[in-house]
Amino acid sequence: MNNNELADVFDKIASLMEIKGEVIYKTLAYRRAAESLRVLPADISSYWKEERLTEIPGVGKAIAEKISELLQTGELDFLNRLEQEVPPSLLELLQVPDIGPKKVALFWKQAGVKTLVELETAARNGKLKTLPGMGEKSEARIIAGIEALSRRSKRMLLGNAWSIANRFLSELRSQPGVVRAEAAGSLRRWKQTIGDLDLVTACTDPAPVMEWFTSHPECHRILGKGESKSSIELNNGINVQLWAQPPERFGTLLQFVSGSKEHNVRLRELAQKKGLSLNEQAIIRDDGSEMLFSDEEGIYETLGLQFVPPELREDRGEVQAAGGNKLPVLVKPGDLQADLHMHTTWSDAAHSTKDMALAARTLGYHTLAITDHTSGLGIAGGLTVEGLAEQRKEIDQVQQELGDTIKILQGAEVEIKADGTLDYPDEVLKKMDIVVASLHTSLRQPRERITERLVNVIRNPHVDIIGHPSGRLMPNREGADLDYDQVLQEAQKAGVALEINAHFSRLDLDEIYVRRASEMGILIAINSDAHTTDQLEQIIYGVSVARRAWLNPDLVINTWDRDRLVDWLKSRGRS
Repeated sequence: MNNNELADVFDKIASLMEIKGEVIYKTLAYRRAAESLRVLPADISSYWKEERLTEIPGVGKAIAEKISELLQTGELDFLNRLEQEVPPSLLELLQVPDIGPKKVALFWKQAGVKTLVELETAARNGKLKTLPGMGEKSEARIIAGIEALSRRSKRMLLGNAWSIANRFLSELRSQPGVVRAEAAGSLRRWKQTIGDLDLVTACTDPAPVMEWFTSHPECHRILGKGESKSSIELNNGINVQLWAQPPERFGTLLQFVSGSKEHNVRLRELAQKKGLSLNEQAIIRDDGSEMLFSDEEGIYETLGLQFVPPELREDRGEVQAAGGNKLPVLVKPGDLQADLHMHTTWSDAAHSTKDMALAARTLGYHTLAITDHTSGLGIAGGLTVEGLAEQRKEIDQVQQELGDTIKILQGAEVEIKADGTLDYPDEVLKKMDIVVASLHTSLRQPRERITERLVNVIRNPHVDIIGHPSGRLMPNREGADLDYDQVLQEAQKAGVALEINAHFSRLDLDEIYVRRASEMGILIAINSDAHTTDQLEQIIYGVSVARRAWLNPDLVINTWDRDRLVDWLKSRGRS
């Protein structure tokens, strides 16, 4: 079992225990273990073989024994016994908005409901409204929640979430009395997928703002409406919450709603040690007096911390680092000076070499690499070896027209074939300005086989960058089951750069491996993989992955000036 599969098991245990009615500290222990496993930079089997399971945050002796049992047998006796007590089908009910473990237990024990279908049937037949704490309105909300569930996917992709949020923020900022409005929650932390959207605003009179929000044309139904917080469900099933405070209290509101929950717990603990308490409205002294903040920076300063960028607020050591003034300098979108992976009409893209070069120059880049697909990826209409000469002529022509304002490299995104060989022979690769090699097909090969396939390419001296290493496409295509311990070790030896592919359906390499790669000194390239000129700007999503991975700009090769980048390519045998 891999890390995510183990995490799923412990999340399942926690949910079943909550339905059963176990004490909260027991369920939280399994949640914490699951979270640690999801962000663990190394494969869990290495910790197990080295008897280091208890070094993982949240993994004590009891949970370590369960991990060991799962790795050895693929099953867990504790879970099997738990499922005999609590039907696992009840977990379906937790997907319905406003239904928590206590209500699930109520429906199961007093109405005999065990599945989502049974829940809907019971609700539509009026069998839930007579239960304790229920009523007609509660029953109607459950029916509406089930209907909403059928319309929505579990999580939004980051780019889609920002598109919706920016649309609302643009309108919100134009409302009378609104001084400031920002996205918060997991979106502001730039997580790769987003559940609900949280928006926060500083306004002098929240009532008309809440009225505007709850009467918005995209509102399907109002989930809640108050003076300082309202929640709506959009026509597409997405939930959006709007929080409001006066401008002088906006800093604490923005910090609180941005989260994460675990990060905020750390801050509250620190505040308590200083005789203070922290909530979404203020920092409160022992005597009850308030300290108000219009921005977040003052909050962190008051607590004796460096300002913690939102992307780092996941309780992964950032509070401790901020207390010691040891937070890293993070890469920013403005640091990027080159884009080394993009496509043109020579393969499957919409725009020409000149179009892409002009767009890249507008963004202030000194270098771009044209890296069209090779012919082995038939679906992309890839470029044959014979076509490279014609492409070179076009690149030279565009380079002559644009002069020294931007440097155009002729590269390729070379297909890593199912047998582990590359689509172009070495004698062709060594003549190119830069080579990106990527996995697109046969991603379900066994771990040993697909890892060997990628490692062989990493060892090829004519490959400079490994593009989107896992090959995933969210939400429907999982990445390859790679042995990242081996992949990272080989990348370190070979001096090859690993790509963070910025397309928000990829965001690959994943942040947990980017962070580990950076700790090993492995170089990173943040590339757009653009197929149109406007997609060059999606580079911000790749930067967000790098920032969540604590990445310093010096390890990112396309933050370097042109001379340094050229020197690196020369060191790899490029002319």
